[in-house]
Amino acid sequence: MKAGNHGDVVLEAKKSKLKPPPMFKVILLNDDFTPMDFVVAVLQTFFSKNREQATQIMLKVHMDGAGICGVYPNDVATTKVEQVVAFARQHQHPLRCVMEET
Repeated sequence: MKAGNHGDVVLEAKKSKLKPPPMFKVILLNDDFTPMDFVVAVLQTFFSKNREQATQIMLKVHMDGAGICGVYPNDVATTKVEQVVAFARQHQHPLRCVMEET
């Protein structure tokens, strides 16, 4: 019996060490120059939002100054931020995209 209990304790200890990876919110920030349609296109292209979802997030960015595009693991969030910023610069828009840990 003692060996069984000891085994349970070891399993419990191993389980508690397995934490899910930290997740990051990818956020678009408002500016006075990037067209609303461009922001909607970014949300559809890089975050797989349909037109309605993209429009809702774009309006949140416009009204509140920031809008969450999605929540991802660190490497995915980093890639999305880089893609959005590069795409915006390519089209001469100052759109800013950042990430923060949830």
